[in-house]
Amino acid sequence: MVPADAGGGLMRGDMLSDPVQGLDEALAAVDAFDEALVAGLLRPGPAQAAAVAGLADAVAGTPLAARVAEAAGRASAGAAGEDHYVALAAARCALLGSVHDALTLRIDEAVGRPAAEDGAAGAGPGSAAADPGTNLLAAARSWLCDLARGGWRGIDHELVAGAVPVVSAMLPDPGLRRRATLLDGFAAELAASCPGATLERVPVRRWADLWSRALLLTVPGSAGDRSAAPVTGRLLPLGVDVQEHATAVQAQVHAVFEPADGGAPRLVRAGVSAPKPDTVVGAGLWQLLRPRMSLLGAVSEGRSMELDAMPVTAEGDLLWDDERARPGEPADAFATARVMLSTATAARVAPLDRHPVRIAVPVLLEGYTARSEEGRLVLDLVGQLLAVDTDRVPAAGPLTPEAVAASHACVGLLRWDAGEFLLQPLAVEATVRKKTVAAPAGAGAGGTTDKAGVRAEKAATDAVAVLRERAGRLLRK
Repeated sequence: MVPADAGGGLMRGDMLSDPVQGLDEALAAVDAFDEALVAGLLRPGPAQAAAVAGLADAVAGTPLAARVAEAAGRASAGAAGEDHYVALAAARCALLGSVHDALTLRIDEAVGRPAAEDGAAGAGPGSAAADPGTNLLAAARSWLCDLARGGWRGIDHELVAGAVPVVSAMLPDPGLRRRATLLDGFAAELAASCPGATLERVPVRRWADLWSRALLLTVPGSAGDRSAAPVTGRLLPLGVDVQEHATAVQAQVHAVFEPADGGAPRLVRAGVSAPKPDTVVGAGLWQLLRPRMSLLGAVSEGRSMELDAMPVTAEGDLLWDDERARPGEPADAFATARVMLSTATAARVAPLDRHPVRIAVPVLLEGYTARSEEGRLVLDLVGQLLAVDTDRVPAAGPLTPEAVAASHACVGLLRWDAGEFLLQPLAVEATVRKKTVAAPAGAGAGGTTDKAGVRAEKAATDAVAVLRERAGRLLRK
């Protein structure tokens, strides 16, 4: 038993290393089907036919069984239609969803956290009649099925270009924009990899994930109801997860929400994103994000936020509005974690979002020792080792792998990747000259006086100003 908080909660580190029944079999069926997509299903060979049949066997006894069995038979004969590919994508999604649920349950048991309430369930499919752009969705579905027939080794510029008119027609419609963005990004990845026959390595799992999700979202009504309900109370930040790409950056604040009516505390998230030049890096990222969400300043200052009728989705995502929030009293992330984290309930995940890669559960670890093991940083939780995902430690703050290695307490996100649980640190505590010092990932979110940070923010300001001036010239032309 490993102490996880001062409020009586315990984290059973041994449970994270115990095998989960049925997990390996479910993942093996998914992996085999994903490999079948590499060569395509237009003329499937014996190995591909066996993989498709294995996917059907894995969902036997479920409501999907009959439809997937029929789809597998047609796909094995090279005669699958659009409905059959949708059924196969649904079976794949269901298997990964079962893996997600089993791993999430294991985490809840390990940290002693109550399961999500039924009332917090994710949105299910909406009305097909209310889903906009039925014809455009059908066009997108046709293109995705052509991809499955040709396979990743069979992609070429002509095949990939088939998505361009569909995406162009979908983007202006707000109801289709999220799905259009997914298709656009997927098509861009494929275009950059053409021709598929010359690829040294195919991102098998990633492209199968994108394909199956995009295909299911072309079914009318599959986007579900993304309605939000207003909440009022106190928001206590735990930390910031920064996700950076060459042309975009996103910060997602994980927090505990304490309702003003005295209800049970809840785990919630608030995200903000912005386009960025590839020259803006490090602490300069905050320059782009800070004006879009006042919550980042509160995180940097170690304060709570008082929310008034702030919309929140059933999945626990705050639809942030600065007009509905004001700074509150000082709130230390570690104090919040020690007192409230083990009792805060998490929202259920929407059906199509149930995937192992989506697991990001806030946890508190204390009393560990950090060391290097086989070239990576691990935390020794009284004999149980938990690897640290140092690749996710952002360069936009004082939190570094070295700071994690010197720490004795950590608030982080428990994730699952490549068959094991990993810890993504959000903040750590260490003892320096007999004083406890915290190093949060979002320390510079509200501004910094650190010389390197100041230089990075100035460089970001200059880069953005130049780009705006150039964009202004183009618009004036």
